[in-house]
Amino acid sequence: MISPRGRRIAIDVGSVRVGVAVCDPDGILATPVETVRRAKDRSDIERIVEIIDEYEAVGVVIGLPRTLANTEGHATRFARGFGRALAARLRERDDRPDVPTEFYDERLTTVTATTALRANGVKAKDARAVVDQAAAVAILQGWLDAHR
Repeated sequence: MISPRGRRIAIDVGSVRVGVAVCDPDGILATPVETVRRAKDRSDIERIVEIIDEYEAVGVVIGLPRTLANTEGHATRFARGFGRALAARLRERDDRPDVPTEFYDERLTTVTATTALRANGVKAKDARAVVDQAAAVAILQGWLDAHR
């Protein structure tokens, strides 16, 4: 069992959208929540903070897109920057307890999510709206399974 008990939020950071998923309080099953559009004014970070508060999350798992050779490329640095900005925003709040953030290897989760959606008859054009959420679910479910 994962300790402490409580919901966790997973984030799949993309250059255009951020997929968000949540798990049940017992840490068994991850489900999609929302796709948040990236914004230069940081309103995307604010929306994710709202989701974290809404679900009373005890932790945040941010997907780290390492390459197949286990190196860090542009997307990894991008995800780390987003994660640092989110962690800083969570720490500066006075009205809520700090919510720890951590990174989790997410190699191929977007590919896996896209393949699963296509296998279920979702067309590529329609998949754009949910593929980021599906990738966030894959990140969180992987993290949950690894921590059981």
